[in-house]
Amino acid sequence: MKKIALFVDVQNIYYTCRQAYGKQFNYRKLWQHLGYEGDIVQATAYAIHRGDDGQLKFQDALKHIGFDVKLKPFIQRSDGSAKGDWDVGITIDIMEAASEVDCIILLSGDGDFDLLMHRIQQKYGVETQVYGVPTLTAKSLIDSVSQFHEIDNSLLL
Repeated sequence: MKKIALFVDVQNIYYTCRQAYGKQFNYRKLWQHLGYEGDIVQATAYAIHRGDDGQLKFQDALKHIGFDVKLKPFIQRSDGSAKGDWDVGITIDIMEAASEVDCIILLSGDGDFDLLMHRIQQKYGVETQVYGVPTLTAKSLIDSVSQFHEIDNSLLL
């Protein structure tokens, strides 16, 4: 059975699904679907911690499904902008997992991950997949993976 490692850029998926469809992503449905493709040996969701009740319930739901949830504090800068980026953490975890699994799946539309996905495919010979909202996923990311899966109504709440 194929060993799968799953990594979710929660903020990216939340905002792209909301912008494109006005809906939320259905993590449970994705988990069930991937269970037919192989054994999910690692699943990590990367999120920003703001401490509100709705967010805590969402994080608990992810944990209940089977995700390890990694949190970073939400940082509000003095100029009004915000910071809460997990790109480096996701990259490190994917690099560490690549030699242990058959397939790396990333949920994100962020083009910053294109070099990473291309590199692990070359170096480790792993299958790479991305799930993203088609109109909001970087073409460079789509082109860098073995398979791109469109997030559509079948994966939304």
